[in-house]
Amino acid sequence: KPVFVEKPLDITVERCDEILRTAYDTGTRLYVGHNMRHMPVVRLMRDLITRGDIGEVKTVWVRHFVGHGGDFYFKDWHADRRNSTSLLLQKGAHDLDVIHWLSGGYTERVAAIGALSVYGDIDDRRDRSGERMTDWYSLDNWPPGSLRGLHPVVDVEDISMVNMQLDNGVLASYQQCHFTPDYWRNYTVIGDRGRVENLGDRPGERIGIWDRRHAGYAEPDETVIITGDAAGHGGADRLMMDDFLRFVRTGRPTQTSPVAARQAVATALTATQSLRGNGSALPIPALDPGLVSYFEAGQLS
Repeated sequence: KPVFVEKPLDITVERCDEILRTAYDTGTRLYVGHNMRHMPVVRLMRDLITRGDIGEVKTVWVRHFVGHGGDFYFKDWHADRRNSTSLLLQKGAHDLDVIHWLSGGYTERVAAIGALSVYGDIDDRRDRSGERMTDWYSLDNWPPGSLRGLHPVVDVEDISMVNMQLDNGVLASYQQCHFTPDYWRNYTVIGDRGRVENLGDRPGERIGIWDRRHAGYAEPDETVIITGDAAGHGGADRLMMDDFLRFVRTGRPTQTSPVAARQAVATALTATQSLRGNGSALPIPALDPGLVSYFEAGQLS
């Protein structure tokens, strides 16, 4: 029977590879729930890129403002790296996968720096294992240094900066901060004939396209409105489940990929290793080419 696995695929590269190997050996069809591939803002940006609006992609810059980071990730198990490894993995795997998808390649070398800049200084801690995030979440929890009731162990970074070299020559960067006042993602994709950038990431907000030369700051040459459902990550959750159910019924190709899910984890984990080391560039561990071929061929023996 087909198996649905939520992202991240796992918290070590070895276990990701074991999952893919087991699916291959047993003939179990595998689906990984990277719902951002179904988000209207991401799909629209990819459509603009694939139709050639900005030419050939050369670089991708992502700024991730995690405005609810203190409530979402520093009051429960995520704050302890023994459970989560890092927030580059738990939160960033979404965006690293999207970077790969928009760029048409996978990271081959990565370097990162980061720090626990704010939440490590808060001494008010307690075990909240009997509570849920909705019990403590509030927009009134501001500024970040005033938060109370953090997890007893806080040793994951609250700010991270990652630089990536992809196997197709694209250069990319990803920046994640968990103490911003606003909560959204900003993607800038630059090609050899223009650039696209999302100005907001929810339905009703917009994506700008610049494809003419300007002097100084300029408004977009073209603007496209993001459409979609306001609920469930812009309707992405429903679209993801529809995609999975079609996969179950028909085996048809999906918007997500087990190989892509593994590569997102491998990039996040290698970035974490670089970040917690000396920040030097490190190679991404290779995946068995036989597994790559199997999953890219639609999981057909």
